[in-house]
Amino acid sequence: METTVLKKIWLSPPHMGGSEETYVKEAFKTNWIAPLGPNVQQFEKSIEDFVGNNTYAACLSSGTGAIHLSLELLGIGQGDEVICQSFTFAASANPITYLGASPVFVDSEKETWNISPDLLEEAIKTRQAEGKKPKAIVAVHLYGMPYKVDEIHAIARKYEIPVIEDSAEALGSSYRGFNCGSFGDFGILSFNGNKIITTSGGGALLCKYQSTKEKAVFLATQARDNAPHYQHSRIGYNYRMSNVLAGIGRGQMEVLNDRVKARRRNFEFYKEQLSDLSGISFINEPEGSYSNRWLTCVLTPSFNIREKIRNALENENIESRPLWKPMHLQPVFEKNVSFVNGVSEDLFERGLCLPSGSSLETEDLERICETIKGILQ
Repeated sequence: METTVLKKIWLSPPHMGGSEETYVKEAFKTNWIAPLGPNVQQFEKSIEDFVGNNTYAACLSSGTGAIHLSLELLGIGQGDEVICQSFTFAASANPITYLGASPVFVDSEKETWNISPDLLEEAIKTRQAEGKKPKAIVAVHLYGMPYKVDEIHAIARKYEIPVIEDSAEALGSSYRGFNCGSFGDFGILSFNGNKIITTSGGGALLCKYQSTKEKAVFLATQARDNAPHYQHSRIGYNYRMSNVLAGIGRGQMEVLNDRVKARRRNFEFYKEQLSDLSGISFINEPEGSYSNRWLTCVLTPSFNIREKIRNALENENIESRPLWKPMHLQPVFEKNVSFVNGVSEDLFERGLCLPSGSSLETEDLERICETIKGILQ
């Protein structure tokens, strides 16, 4: 007797547009396989044109590397403190430790699930009073939802603290008509395989000045001095993106707007189908915010119900995942200073990310919703 294998539905798989292969073949044809080359330059230009607001992009091997370089360029070092949104992926916080600095974690507010302006100011005041003024703020547009840009940046200006704008999940999102990635002293993009567009692996650092971009590129290419021989006056990193992967990125940028539309359609489908179920809620866009809806997330009544839904989906060969576990709850950061209000812990306990790929078919979405309804009705 044959066993029927249900079609696998992934959480957020890559989705090629078609022209990526052309640019990759071009790299092979011209033998531009090594880092740098025409694809890198054109990919950077397409990012700069899309994000706008006078940004300069340096394509790198990862978004994590971009955060590391931004901290380095801000002069963060041994013994410094950097405020970091607690409700995020570990890559927002890990690079702080690479430089011998310590993350100070700040909890979320309920409207966008991002860093709380009230707690942010409390954290700054408290650390200043204890003689440890934070040297930077890492704020994240979680799941593509813009953080409270006006409030966060007003606080940053008040205390003269630079902002690293983690837009790894927010390419295509905007606030008051301006694209995410363009608000901070530095912006961070990720092109990991699960992001809204991908280069397989990769990221970008967004800078306010061409001269800053040049410093970033210098550090990302082993900080090699301008000399005929190999000479180094400071420590550098191997963070530059390859010309081959940048070819994938060029093709992906051509379909970015379509990918945002598809992800937003997924969200609207889920909301229409599931909003009437008892205890299920969705995060809405505050006035002025436009989310790429990278991942559609739902809040359930309790941890137990969330797990029932997740396990039911898993049994149907459908991938879903709990929301990020806050950094202040992670074993590796258990000794770090944190300012918490319980919001992110509650979101982690009750929240679930649903399949959100831009290639999802209507029948896939219907299958997911029917499985959830089977648990809750």
